[in-house]
Amino acid sequence: MGRLFGTDGVRGVANLELTPELAFKLGRAAAIYFGRETVAPKIIIGRDTRLSGQMLEAALAAGICSAGGNAHLLGVIPTPAVSFLTAEMKANAGAVISASHNPFEDNGIKFFSRTGHKLPDAVEDEIEDIVAEPVEAEKTPIGSSVGRIIWEKDKDEEYIKHIVKSADTDLNGLKVVIDCANGANSVIGPEVLRRLGAEVIPLFNTPNGININNGCGSTHMEELQRVVLETGAAAGIANDGDADRCLAVDEQGNILDGDQIMLICALELLKKGKLKDNVLVTTVMSNIGLHKAIKEHGGRCIKTKVGDRYVLEEMLKENYQLGGEQSGHIIFSEFAKTGDGILTAVRLLGAMVKNNQTLSSMGALMKKYPQILLNVRVNDKNGWEEKENINKIIKHYEELLGEDGQILVRASGTEPLIRIMAEGPCQTQLESIAAAIAEVITKELA
Repeated sequence: MGRLFGTDGVRGVANLELTPELAFKLGRAAAIYFGRETVAPKIIIGRDTRLSGQMLEAALAAGICSAGGNAHLLGVIPTPAVSFLTAEMKANAGAVISASHNPFEDNGIKFFSRTGHKLPDAVEDEIEDIVAEPVEAEKTPIGSSVGRIIWEKDKDEEYIKHIVKSADTDLNGLKVVIDCANGANSVIGPEVLRRLGAEVIPLFNTPNGININNGCGSTHMEELQRVVLETGAAAGIANDGDADRCLAVDEQGNILDGDQIMLICALELLKKGKLKDNVLVTTVMSNIGLHKAIKEHGGRCIKTKVGDRYVLEEMLKENYQLGGEQSGHIIFSEFAKTGDGILTAVRLLGAMVKNNQTLSSMGALMKKYPQILLNVRVNDKNGWEEKENINKIIKHYEELLGEDGQILVRASGTEPLIRIMAEGPCQTQLESIAAAIAEVITKELA
C-alpha cells in the first residue's frame, strides 16, 4: 500500500476510499499520538459543507474517544479557522474534514499540531504506522477513561473577530462580490467584509451538501466575473470549498492569480518596512513576472518546492512574513499559520483602499509571462534526473532564456509522467522548447 497521507492529508472518494472505518482509525491513531503529551488529549474538528462531512465527523470523533481523547466539534468552519482555533483553544491538535476545491463526492482528513501548523511528514508517518497496528485490547480505555464529544458554540465568532482585527483599514463603501463556493466560508466570508464596512454581494453561499465547488469558487470564476461587471463592483473575491485560498477579479472582469495578489500585498509590507529581508517566499511555479516585479521594488523571491507546506517551512526558518502559491494559498505569518482565503481578501482589498487605486491598476504592476505546461507519459519516471541527454537539453534552453525565462522539469507524484513547464516572453518559442525537451525525454525514458 502506498503512503496514506498525501500532500494535504488523507483524500479519497467518501465512503469508498475514505471510509468511516478509516476515519475512525485516523481518529484513534491521532488520539494515541497526541495522547503521548497528556492524558485525554483535546482534539478539535471542523468540516466543510460536503454531504459526507457529518458521517466522517462522527467516525473521526468516535475514533478519538475510543483512545481516550476528547473530540470538540466546531461544525462547518473554514480550514484556516481550525488552524487558528487549535492554538487559541489550547487544543493538542486540530482536524479538518474537507477535500478543498475537489468535487463533493471527495473528502479528506488533515491534522494541525497544537500550534496550528500542518503536521510534518515524519509525524504523519507515525500516525499512519499507528493506523496499521492491531488494536491491543489490554490498552483500550474503558469506563471513565473513554473520551467525550463536546459541541463547541460561537467559535466562528472568535475567528471572525481575529480576521477583522487583522485589517489595517476599513473598507467603507467598497462594493465587493464574494464567491463562497457553497463551502465553509458561506457565512463567515460575507460577514467579515460587512463588519469592515464593505457593500457585499454574496454568491454561491447556499450550500446543500452537494453543490460545493460546483461551477463556482476559485476553480470556476466565470459567474464571479459576470456579476462583478454587471454590478459595477470594485472587486470580486473567490474562495475554494474550505476557504484556504483566494483569487480575485478586478473591476474590468480580469482574474488576478495568487502571484499578482502576493505582489500587491508584498509591496504594502515593503512600504512599511515589515517584509523581513525584503523577501517573498514563492514556489518554483510562480511566474517569472512576479520575481521581476518585486526586484524592481527592492525585494526578492525565495523559491520552494510546489506545496504550501514547503512555503511555510521556508517562512518558519527565517521568520518571513509573506509567502504563497500561484493557486491562491497565501500565508501571512503575522496572523495565520496556514493559507487563509478571507484574510488574504481583507489584505488585498485594504491595499486598494489605502492606495486609492483600482484593482486593475494594481494587478498591472506585474507583467505575466506566458507559461507552457506539458506532460510526457513514460514507462519509468524514476532516475530521470541522471539522464545526461535530458540534463543537457534543459541546460541549453535555460541558458537561451537567461533571466527572461525558466524551465522546470519534474516527475509527477502520482502518475508515470514527467511534467515540463517552460516560461518566457514568447509563446511560440516556449512551445518549441517544451516540444524539444519532451522529445528527448520520450527517447530516454520510453
